[in-house]
Amino acid sequence: MAHLIRKLISTPKAPRPVAPYNQAVVWDRTVYVSGCLGLDKDTMKMVSGGIKQETRQALVNLGHVLEAADSGYDKVIKVTVLMKDIKDFGTINEIYKEFFTENYPARTAYEVGNLPLNALVEIEVVAATGEVKTVS
Repeated sequence: MAHLIRKLISTPKAPRPVAPYNQAVVWDRTVYVSGCLGLDKDTMKMVSGGIKQETRQALVNLGHVLEAADSGYDKVIKVTVLMKDIKDFGTINEIYKEFFTENYPARTAYEVGNLPLNALVEIEVVAATGEVKTVS
């Protein structure tokens, strides 16, 4: 019987998990990335400066995890954005478009009561690994 591969992803380029979970898990050719916060990987504290800086850092952290899983922003299939205040949605979109520049993935966004470590934004994704061809 052939085995499916479940690969646990961990990279020192992104903050370590703050609870019992992995940065990502690859199942077959799909990578499931845990929610990324705007944490500085060295201090494990939220970056200062508000929603723009936290969003940018969360997306940078996300990129490092995707890279460790043989993926990238261009291979993301679905994004979930959790934000503390829906009024920040426009600002989050501005930063988001710096990382997702074309062929945007599917996305859902929610305002939530609280996020871990009092974060303003958390971003999780599902992505493909390996070679991907996008068609319209």
